[in-house]
Amino acid sequence: MGLFDKLKDVANLVTGGAARVSLEYSPSVASPGETLTVRVTATSTGAQVKSGGVFVDLRAVETVRLPRGMATGVDQPIHTSHTGFEQQFPIAPAFTLAPNETKVFEGQVRLPSNAQPSFAGHYTQHEWSIRGRVEATGNDPDSGFLALRVGTSG
Repeated sequence: MGLFDKLKDVANLVTGGAARVSLEYSPSVASPGETLTVRVTATSTGAQVKSGGVFVDLRAVETVRLPRGMATGVDQPIHTSHTGFEQQFPIAPAFTLAPNETKVFEGQVRLPSNAQPSFAGHYTQHEWSIRGRVEATGNDPDSGFLALRVGTSG
């Protein structure tokens, strides 16, 4: 392994670029307490990847944005958010990806039965998101968070 290859390996550790990760899930709109079927695909970008497992991360974030002048005595815009739910779900145990190898992992993720629905109002929104992630040394390669629409039950 040459110096350039070693530098590339270090860069992949820092950036999470050791693997490309994608996530598919269904249904596209879920209700509280419902189970999602997930498929995480991981592909090595060139070097061997030793992983501690595959996870799906689920989170819900409520955000409030008020323009300047909306609150008495407040001259600046207000922007705040709160993560109301965050959980990781193990999908697969530790594994190794050979150079340029692709592996597909399938599993299920259950939404909490008390999940607040997704909504977007004039000043506030509540958003659910989901991502697939390969646990690895350094920055975990992941799919990036994807929007998940949560409806109401009943």
